[in-house]
Amino acid sequence: MKYKKLKKELGLWDVYAIATGAMFSSGFFLLPGLAAAETGPSVFLAYFISGLIVLPTMFSVAELATAMPKAGGTYYIIDRSLGPIIGTIGGYGSWLALVLKSAFALIGMGAYLAIYFDISIVPVAIILTLVFGVLNVVGAKETTALQKILVATLISIMIFYITQGVFAVLSLDFFEVTNQQFTPFFTNGAEGFFATVGMVFVSYAGLTKVASIAEEVKNPDRNIPYGMFLSIITAIIVYVAGVYIMVALLEPSAFREDLTPVASAGKVFMDWLPNDLGLLLVVVAAVAAFASTGNAGIMSASRYPLAMARDQLITKKFSKIGKTGTPFWAIVATVFLMIFFLVTFNVAEVAKLASAFQLLLFALLNLCVIVMRESKIDGYDPGFNSPWYPWVQISGIILSIALILEMGFLSILFTLAVSIFALIWYFYYASDKIKRHGAIFHIHERLGRRKDYGLEREMKGILREKGLRKEDPYERIISRSVVLDISDSYISYRDIIKKASGNFATSFNMDEKQIFDLFWESQDQDTIPFAPSIAFNHIKLKGDISSEIILARVPDSVFLKPDGFESFSKDKQNEIGNLRAIIFLISSSEKPRQHLRILAHLAEIFDDNRFIKRWKNAENEEELREILLRDDRFIKLIITADNPMAGKQIKEIDLPGECLIAIINRNGKTKIPHGDTIIQVNDELAFIGEEEDILFLRNEYNQ
Repeated sequence: MKYKKLKKELGLWDVYAIATGAMFSSGFFLLPGLAAAETGPSVFLAYFISGLIVLPTMFSVAELATAMPKAGGTYYIIDRSLGPIIGTIGGYGSWLALVLKSAFALIGMGAYLAIYFDISIVPVAIILTLVFGVLNVVGAKETTALQKILVATLISIMIFYITQGVFAVLSLDFFEVTNQQFTPFFTNGAEGFFATVGMVFVSYAGLTKVASIAEEVKNPDRNIPYGMFLSIITAIIVYVAGVYIMVALLEPSAFREDLTPVASAGKVFMDWLPNDLGLLLVVVAAVAAFASTGNAGIMSASRYPLAMARDQLITKKFSKIGKTGTPFWAIVATVFLMIFFLVTFNVAEVAKLASAFQLLLFALLNLCVIVMRESKIDGYDPGFNSPWYPWVQISGIILSIALILEMGFLSILFTLAVSIFALIWYFYYASDKIKRHGAIFHIHERLGRRKDYGLEREMKGILREKGLRKEDPYERIISRSVVLDISDSYISYRDIIKKASGNFATSFNMDEKQIFDLFWESQDQDTIPFAPSIAFNHIKLKGDISSEIILARVPDSVFLKPDGFESFSKDKQNEIGNLRAIIFLISSSEKPRQHLRILAHLAEIFDDNRFIKRWKNAENEEELREILLRDDRFIKLIITADNPMAGKQIKEIDLPGECLIAIINRNGKTKIPHGDTIIQVNDELAFIGEEEDILFLRNEYNQ
C-alpha cells in the first residue's frame, strides 16, 4: 500500500535537540531529591550507572533506526522484527508511555511557573498541550526550530549553573564536605542503590524516542547515531555533575524532601547575582526543559498512531498527512489523549507506572537487533552497526528485565494490562487485515519453515528511500561505464547479453561464456524485474571486485527478438521486444548490500516519468551516462585558455576534497583520464565528487 511520505527536513542538530529535550525534565528538576531519599549521597553515582545501562539500547536503536528510518520508530522496528502481534503491544505501549511522560512534563512546567505566578497547574498544562499541538500541526521544521531554541536555552543555563556549582564545591574543604555530605555513601545498602538506579533510569528513556521521527531525518545513517551520541554525553554530564553539586551543597535531610532541588542548590551558590537572578535562571531552564520534553513528546508520540494506521492496526484516518506535511489526525489524537490524562488522572503517579513498560520496550529493541541480523535479510542495511554484537544486546535485555523487577508490582501490573489490551485489539480488530509476519520468520525459514517475503520487498523499498552511501562508488562506475548504443535493425535480446558479457569478460579477465551463463541463469530464476521499456540484469561474482555497469540503448526502430524466452507468454515476449534501456550490473558477492543500494538508486531514477524520454533523446554516450548521474554530485566544465588546469597533467591539479575527473570529451571523442593525461584547451571535463566539492567547482567557475 502506498502512502504519503513525511518530508525529510530534520538535520543533526534537530535530532540532538529532540533527543536531548526528551530527556531533561522531571529526571533532573524533580527527581534527584526523591532518589536521594532511597540511597543517600550515592544518588549521583546512580545517575551515572543508569547512563551506562542505557548504552546497549542506544546502540541497538541507532542500528535499527538507520536500517529502518520510518515513522513510528519503536513500533515499526518491533513490528517488522518480531511480528505484528508484538508490534501492536509495542505501538500502543510506546504511544501511551510517551503521552504520559509528555503530560507529566507539562505538569512540572506549571509547577515551576507557580514559583513566580499564582496559577492553577493543570489548566496551564492543558493550554500548553494545545499550543504545542498547534505548532506540531504547522510543521516538523517549525516544531524543531522551537525545540532547538528551548534546548539551547536549557544547555546554556546548565553550563553556567554547573560551572558556578563546581567553583562553589571547590571552594569548600574536601574532607569536611565528604564527611558531612557524603557519609554514609549508601544509606540503604546495595538494595537501595540498585532500586534507585531503576528509578532514575527512566530519566534517559527519552533518548530512544528520536527513532519515531527517523523518516523525517535527512541522511539518517549519519544524523541519527551522531545526534544520539551527542545527546547521551550531554545528559550524563549534566545529570551527574548537577546532582553531585546538589548533594555537596544542600543539607541532606532537606535535599531528600525537596521537589525543586535545582532551584534550592542554585540559591546557595548563585546568591551573588542581583534580584534573585540565579533563581530566575533556574526557573527559565526548568521551563525550557519541561517545554522541550512536552513539545518533542507530542511530535514523537504522534508518529506511533501514524505508523500503526499505515499498517491497518488502527483506522487509516490517522495515516493522513495534512497540507503542512504533518500527520494532522495523529497529532490531534495525541493532544486529546494528553488532555484526557491531565483532566482525569494524577499524571505523576500514572507516568511512574509506565516506566516498567518502557523497560520492556528496551528489552524488545535489543532482541530486535539479534532477530534482524540472524534473519540474514539482504535489505537489512543499517548505516550504523552496534559494536560487540550480540553481547551488547544480551546485556541490554538482561539489564532491562532486572530493572523491571525493581519497579514494583503496580508498574508490572500496568505493563501487563496494556499488553493484554493490545492483544485483544489485535485479534478482534486487526488480525484479519494483516498478512506480514516479521523478520523472525526468516529465522524460522533457516530452520526449514517459512519466511516473510513481503518484509524482504519492504526492506528493499527502504533502501530506495535511504539512497546511496558516501562510500558507494556509484558516480565512478556510471561515469566509466561502457555504452552499447544498438544500431542493428534486427537483434535478439540474447545477442545483447552476449555483447555485454564480452565487455565484462575483458574487464574481469573471465571467460565470456561463463559470464553469459550467469546472466542467463539469473533470468531463469526470475530475478530480473522488467519495467516498461527498462530491464535490470544483475549478478554478483566472488572476490573483492569493483562494480561495473554496462548501459544498452535500443532505438524505437529496433524490435528485440525474444530468443530463449519461448516459454514466456505472448505479453511477456512483447515486453522484451519493447525494451529501450537495458542495464547490466556486476558487483562483488562480498558487498551484497552495496549491490542492492546501487540497484535501488537506479530504480529510483527509472521511476521518473521523464527518464525514458531523456534516454531516447540523448545525443551521445556521454549524455546517456549523465542521465544516471546525480546532479549534485556531477558537473561538466569546458576548459578555456585562461583556466589554470589547461596544459597540466591531471595528477598536478589540486581538486577539492575527493573530487575527480571521470571523463574527458576531446574533439567529440570520449577519453578515460589517467594521472599523466594532459588537459587541453576546449576539453570538456566531467567531474564527480561530494556535494560540497561539486558546489565549490560550480562557484569557482561560475557554472
